[in-house]
Amino acid sequence: MKLIAIFPFLSCALSLLGQTATYTNSNQVVTLTGLGGSGGVGQSRVTWGNCVFDGVNTKCTVTAPYTGVGGGGTISIVLAYSGSGQSPFTANSISAGSNLVTFGLIPGSSGTISVSLIESTGATVSFLSNNFTFFYDFTASCSGTAVSSCGIGQVGLTPGAVITGVVHGTFDATPVIRTSLGVISASAYGAFPSVAPGTWMEIYGTNLANVASKTWGSADFNGNQAPNSLGGTTVTIGGQAAFIDYVSPTQVNAQIPSNVPLGSQPVVVTTPGGTSVAYPITVKVTEPGLLAPAVFNLTGAQYVAALFPDGVTFVLPPGAVAGVPSARARPGDTIVFYGVGFGLVTPNIPAGQIVSQSNQLNADFHISFAGTPAKVSFSGLTAGYLGLYQFNVTVPNISASDTVPVTFTLGDTDGTQKLIIPISN
Repeated sequence: MKLIAIFPFLSCALSLLGQTATYTNSNQVVTLTGLGGSGGVGQSRVTWGNCVFDGVNTKCTVTAPYTGVGGGGTISIVLAYSGSGQSPFTANSISAGSNLVTFGLIPGSSGTISVSLIESTGATVSFLSNNFTFFYDFTASCSGTAVSSCGIGQVGLTPGAVITGVVHGTFDATPVIRTSLGVISASAYGAFPSVAPGTWMEIYGTNLANVASKTWGSADFNGNQAPNSLGGTTVTIGGQAAFIDYVSPTQVNAQIPSNVPLGSQPVVVTTPGGTSVAYPITVKVTEPGLLAPAVFNLTGAQYVAALFPDGVTFVLPPGAVAGVPSARARPGDTIVFYGVGFGLVTPNIPAGQIVSQSNQLNADFHISFAGTPAKVSFSGLTAGYLGLYQFNVTVPNISASDTVPVTFTLGDTDGTQKLIIPISN
């Protein structure tokens, strides 16, 4: 899982008209050799007709004309893996004798499967996945099988059996947001099932991008303005364009625009492969969460991620997280908390803009250690970031403990995270 890249520690122009690429009559031969199977499910090793080893990697390619998306063109399917040994790719069927093929990888191996569509206009759109569905041509030839069936299932169930032939099938490139917790607020800041204007959200699903991964860089910004598109992926919420900082086929991170309406709003992801079904999420005025990443969950207790003024040392028991400089705080120390979803500041700084001026949180923010209120010397958006709030806090005079509860309120609302912090005397 990729965390929101707004904190240092955490670290194609062509519009396709359809959703499904359909192709037939491949000009390459595909061979499947049976590995044997169980439970009525066959498994075979995939060998393509024109595999090439370049001294480092082996790439096996099938190309064929296709119709059904963007007016037609050429489809290219590439299976790649390191070295020149046996292919790590497998093909499974639903049942013995079936000609349905789903490509995958042998457990413990590595490789990539990619599909590129070269449109009739000459543009190329790439899709990445490890799960394609194809059908064998009924004229495929079989050898080594004890029955007349030529289905991949039967071949897979028969070790050493071989099926050779051409394929046809479909690849659906439409983005899909998963139905359960497909959209949440930033996972390191509470992972709430609702969001707020200006906060960060994480979107999970399949086909959410046509690149393996991409994080925004300076070239993606227009001055101080963050991008609404990254790697060909765009996101809207409530019909408003979000600001995207990270995309991959399974996850997108985006900042919610300031003018998104409150209430239930649709989240939609669009790529060159199509547009997702809308995912409903509730937008609130605020949905505050302090930075508390999963790596700071120790022995079942969640430590808040507070920093000393050096900007390097975290307030944690020393050595609690390997490679993370840490120390306990003492009464009187000033430490810094970070958060998202805390609402408006003065002067107003819209979402999508790098913070470049001093500001102050509009709502009252209070924080307590073991029920003892602490002095907050600053609460507002952090300079140089987008949508990241900062709270400078003086530790009150309390008893030493490695599990001091930390609670906060925003206005009249209590924060819902259960957090601790280590304090020494």
